[in-house]
Amino acid sequence: MRVEMLTVPDCPNGPVLKERLVLALAGRTDVELTENVVGDQAEAEHRGMYGSPTLLVDGRDPFAAPGAEAGLSCRLYRGADGRIGGAPSVEELRRVLGTTTGADQAAGRAGQGRTPPTCLPPTSSPTCVQR
Repeated sequence: MRVEMLTVPDCPNGPVLKERLVLALAGRTDVELTENVVGDQAEAEHRGMYGSPTLLVDGRDPFAAPGAEAGLSCRLYRGADGRIGGAPSVEELRRVLGTTTGADQAAGRAGQGRTPPTCLPPTSSPTCVQR
């Protein structure tokens, strides 16, 4: 997976996005992370930058609003909780990057958070797990 950060020079939210990306990508070895500073409108349009910072995942901006125009302006992100910030949260980054933590993963059978029944006393039933 290619993950690219696009920022304007001295963007105050660039380091925030990078820090959160590092946390969201912890343990991933299949990701190539690059950072590029965009200096003019033509380059912003060419790269698909919708404000600074912009995150591209395999060349696509997963946070772009429909109809958004490319530009060099400061970009704001609205979180799932409605708050506005200069970069997506670690949780939102994990969601778009397909990264989960142990706490995020469902446990048990079929990822449903269920564990198989325990039979007491132990039986030979195929639906019971002896512990």
